[in-house]
Amino acid sequence: MLVVTVRFAVKKQHSAAFNARVRKQATDSLALEDDCHRFDIAASVDDPSKIFLYEIYADEAAFQDHLRSAHFLSFKADTQDWIETALVERWDGPRT
Repeated sequence: MLVVTVRFAVKKQHSAAFNARVRKQATDSLALEDDCHRFDIAASVDDPSKIFLYEIYADEAAFQDHLRSAHFLSFKADTQDWIETALVERWDGPRT
């Protein structure tokens, strides 16, 4: 399994639109990708313009498929001007 985390700092004026759009992205990823096993979204308690994603994919190939998917490319195009920063990290896991 591959865990992917993303920390977004969203421009405050776009927070509401980004939150709606990232929720659609999560729904699409889980519905359209057999190898996307989890896609959680959290917002900072102190600053709702800071968004954290926790995603689990079967493996690196599944994540690469995700990055090439039409719904991801649409999400990226729709939100690129709304984001100040995005930190993407990959993790081994989960382990039992």
